[in-house]
Amino acid sequence: MIFRILEEQWKQKTTDSKAADWRLMQLALALGRRGLGRTHPNPAVGAVVVKDGVIVGRGWTQPGGRPHAEPVALAQAGEAAHGATLYVTLEPCSHVGKSPPCADAVIAAGIKRVVSAIEDPNPEVAGQGHARLRAAGIAVDIGLGAAEAAYDHAGHFRRVRDNRPQVILKLAVSTDDKIASSGHKPVAISSEAAKARMHLLRAQCDAILVGTGTVLSDDPLLTCRLPGMEARSPVRVVLDRALRIPATSRLVHSARSTPLWVVTSNLAEAPAVAMLGAAGAQVIRVASTPAGLDLSEVLHALAERGITRLLVEGGARVASSVVAADLVDEFWLLRGRDTIGTDGVAALDALPLTAITQSSAFRVRASESLGTDTLTVYERS
Repeated sequence: MIFRILEEQWKQKTTDSKAADWRLMQLALALGRRGLGRTHPNPAVGAVVVKDGVIVGRGWTQPGGRPHAEPVALAQAGEAAHGATLYVTLEPCSHVGKSPPCADAVIAAGIKRVVSAIEDPNPEVAGQGHARLRAAGIAVDIGLGAAEAAYDHAGHFRRVRDNRPQVILKLAVSTDDKIASSGHKPVAISSEAAKARMHLLRAQCDAILVGTGTVLSDDPLLTCRLPGMEARSPVRVVLDRALRIPATSRLVHSARSTPLWVVTSNLAEAPAVAMLGAAGAQVIRVASTPAGLDLSEVLHALAERGITRLLVEGGARVASSVVAADLVDEFWLLRGRDTIGTDGVAALDALPLTAITQSSAFRVRASESLGTDTLTVYERS
């Protein structure tokens, strides 16, 4: 809510340049989204440098998290950056990491004004970047596009504040809320348009998670199969307490080309661990309970490895577990036009979909038609 208040305060300003500022921040946000799914552990930031009404530099955080958006845009602007305005979707960093502070680069370039969407909650920044810019005589305005920036950077914020990724649960269901036919047999639910949209979502996430049951029943590949975007496939994560994943599965066979992380119990047997390691997979051990792997530990382990946006795709047991543990931040519900029947597999196992769709903890963020399907996106209120 505070981010929306910041936006409203900005909109109430009565300056001739307000409309131009808004358009340029929208451009910076759009640029930043190009990096979603590719920049972890860093946030996907966008930046635009403008002088005398002309865009002289554009940039977004590059794959692997560096270089950051600001130095990319400043390098493109060159000498034209002197006396210019920088629009950036997140506070410029002020600490020395694997690259120099972006705030110092902004100062050195001679930027006159910075329009920053939102403060970075990272304790190593947390307002210090903005303060350093102001101390250098740069005018700093904060809050334009704050709500959109908070949404785009939600994974970064969640990892910094809670040491876990932003969890995006996706379910494709029939008209009667089923995800598979009797015996967990796969059944076509989604239209081609809906499938394409979900592959784009995969490309915009750092990792995709499924349970062993999905691997055994579907033998999925879990990659992004949009033409030209195969390289943007997320890290594949499988929850497999007993290491039942077959050596012949497509996931294991492709582990050297697309990262595969298998999360298992501390008690997992060494031969199975060795087999996966030899195939190129990474095995992550966490604590387990009689009910399964400790989901909080799983998410912490992923965050420690830099994952900020996690897409949970199945199956019913995994989906119901993250809902029951109150770990879902965003819910993408695809509803097809066909009916499976009473013997089908319920989307959330023993839980009804209304546990999210009618919960006061969630609200509808967006809704659209995709071919014959309807997509509804819910977010935490």
